[in-house]
Amino acid sequence: MRIFVARLAGTPVFDPSGDQIGRVRDVVVSLRPTADGTLPPRVHGLVVEVQPRRRVFLPITRVRGIETGAVIFSGRLNMRRFEQRVTETLTIGQLLDQTVTLDGRPWIVYDLAMEQGRSEWTLTKVAVYQKGKRRETRVVDWGDVRGFDAMQRDQGAAGLIAAFETERAADLANALHELPFKRRVEVAAELGDERLADVLEELPFTDQIGILTALAPTRAAVVLSEMGPDDAADLLQDLPDDQAAQLLSLMEPGEAAPVRRLLDYDEDTAGGMMTSEPVVLPPSATVAEALAHIRQRDLSPAVAAQVYVTRAPTETPTGAYLGVAHFQRLLRERPSMLLGAALDHTIDPIRPGFTLPEVTSYLATYNLVAAPVVDEGGRLVGAVTVDDVLDHLLPEDWRERHAT
Repeated sequence: MRIFVARLAGTPVFDPSGDQIGRVRDVVVSLRPTADGTLPPRVHGLVVEVQPRRRVFLPITRVRGIETGAVIFSGRLNMRRFEQRVTETLTIGQLLDQTVTLDGRPWIVYDLAMEQGRSEWTLTKVAVYQKGKRRETRVVDWGDVRGFDAMQRDQGAAGLIAAFETERAADLANALHELPFKRRVEVAAELGDERLADVLEELPFTDQIGILTALAPTRAAVVLSEMGPDDAADLLQDLPDDQAAQLLSLMEPGEAAPVRRLLDYDEDTAGGMMTSEPVVLPPSATVAEALAHIRQRDLSPAVAAQVYVTRAPTETPTGAYLGVAHFQRLLRERPSMLLGAALDHTIDPIRPGFTLPEVTSYLATYNLVAAPVVDEGGRLVGAVTVDDVLDHLLPEDWRERHAT
């Protein structure tokens, strides 16, 4: 049986009872350099991600079947966090995108195949391509290529990115967190601006800062513009003042303005936590229009839970705040009803200066997932969601703990 490892990324893993316990994230091998470099690497096992975002090791000897869309294992899975040894190599994370030599010419690795022998699994095939107008591809024996044992300055990242193309940003972020810094930066450099922004929002602050400072300032500014203003503001607050000021100056004025406003508030207040881009509509909009807005895929569930109704303008800071319409109420009303008739007048907005304990108490008291933030002039300036509150209640290194 021949299995191409890049295609394994994201494959569900099932225990002997048929319950899914996680997904494959990588294949662990040991390179076995020899004088002629022909000895195929031995496969040790799979890196499996289980909830909550913990990576554990599944020995290849426990794998009983690898089928389309499923990996089945026997025995019990050790839930201790996987830690890569110095003698081990991650096939997807570290071997893909390497430049190797084949027939005296340079080729780029985009996949590798493993096969089961009489006593062990090994990497037996290498899939490579050459850049050019007509991309030439080949699948050759492991022993036909040279160069896997060489350190490479610019390895590239197309293969690793392709392996996680259909995965959530949080999954790719977890994979990046496990990689050496050099490789992490290589992958970040080749991600699209929007995808990189989504991934950065899921990384620990130390990883965020490391990647952002490794990018050219102009690229870093574009990526910040693609992030939510609240996430961008949180990240800028952790940078040196001069670097943060430089990045803000390189952002488009319209993108930088909401970030600057958020930076004016203390970090642990409603103003410092809120998103400045909630769903806002005028009272003359219909229920059907409101439902169309909250159906947008890029909205988090907490942001999409309610629509804020204000006078024009409807971009924060808005005109006079009128009230909030909850999505459950919207689902019960006629599509043609005007939003002004569907408001919940029992919920008072909070002020930007509310402290973290005050915001937490407010959401808990009224069983809300989000709350409007209104300034002294009666204008909506943003909304605080339960996600924002959790980010500030949890320890600063909670993402790293979650991944361990």
